Amino acid sequence: MAATRFDIVSDTHGHVSDELLVALRGADMIMHAGDCCSYADYQTLCNFAPVAMCLGNNDWGMDYGPQVERVTRVFKEGLRWQLCHYEERLDLMTCDIAICGHSHRPFVRWESSPGGTGRVLVVNPGSPTFPRTADGPTIARIMAEKGQVLSAEIIRLQRKERKRGGDDWSISRFFRRR
Repeated sequence: MAATRFDIVSDTHGHVSDELLVALRGADMIMHAGDCCSYADYQTLCNFAPVAMCLGNNDWGMDYGPQVERVTRVFKEGLRWQLCHYEERLDLMTCDIAICGHSHRPFVRWESSPGGTGRVLVVNPGSPTFPRTADGPTIARIMAEKGQVLSAEIIRLQRKERKRGGDDWSISRFFRRR
């Protein structure tokens, strides 16, 4: 049996770019850590692969279905996953992998679980839409098999050519005069 590829995204904010869709090709499952902000984008992601998603602070009023909650827990590839938009609200005692978003700043780190019961992989994929670091738009990717994390990394997305007035992934596109 081959390893399972989990692509991790967060903070798409109603904009699923072509670069993001290219990066997601081949994913076995997509984990979204909130602020999707668009039912159409959620459906687009669901057409690529099964999606587990939690609600973010900008998802108020959105109804993605009963499987999408403030904290979403799933059991996949022998691992307990927890998705919560806010890092400070993750419960590291109840999961093997904790996924958060909100800061738009990517990181991958191992932490000791409270009580010393083991290690927990904590991941923030950053944002493919509105990055807040020099890394630019990012996602994360986790490879897992039979209850083991084989790899976890941040993936930098290809940037589009700069256009006059800002690039495609910058907030300036919302403020351009028409």
